[in-house]
Amino acid sequence: MSSVLLLKSSILGEYSQSNKLVDLFKHAFSELNAELIERDLAVSPIPMLDGELVQGFGGVDAPTQRQQQALALSDELIAEIQQSDTLVMAAPMYNFMIPAQLKSWIDFISRAGVTFRYTEQGPVGALTGKRVIVVTTRGGKHQGTATDQITPYLQTVLGFLGMTEVEFVYAEALNMGSEAANENLDSAQQQIQRLLASATVR
Repeated sequence: MSSVLLLKSSILGEYSQSNKLVDLFKHAFSELNAELIERDLAVSPIPMLDGELVQGFGGVDAPTQRQQQALALSDELIAEIQQSDTLVMAAPMYNFMIPAQLKSWIDFISRAGVTFRYTEQGPVGALTGKRVIVVTTRGGKHQGTATDQITPYLQTVLGFLGMTEVEFVYAEALNMGSEAANENLDSAQQQIQRLLASATVR
């Protein structure tokens, strides 16, 4: 049985378009009897990484309670990825970048010696064999321009961790009038249907 990790990061709750688009994947994969793991980073936020937590990730003789809790959470987040075949990630654009909640998740799963390691030939990611689908919503139009920093950033950091099969679903112009918003949401939904059609044969 396939396993799917659904990751939401919008702070807009029921008004979030990225959450609604991720839910399309959720319903479709449910019908395929896939095992679903769902994590809403806005509802259950990951702590911001700081010096104390970084030291705890590296291993200390007498970890503080906070370090122990952070390490346990990091292990849990990594295990969710490891047991999943597909990762569906919501990455709405806030001030030209991903939400802080999603960045904290990335910081907690990026651990030297666990999810990546350095070799004489360069870094090697350990989270391989995953299909990643990124749903990114934006108020304006940014795809393919210098203001789209989300796409190259996620391709870089996910690839660094071994997740090189990354596909993007774009829903843009959502604050540029109802006509443009509806047109772009329809386009995103059509792209999702095409991705789901290919997922059925996996």
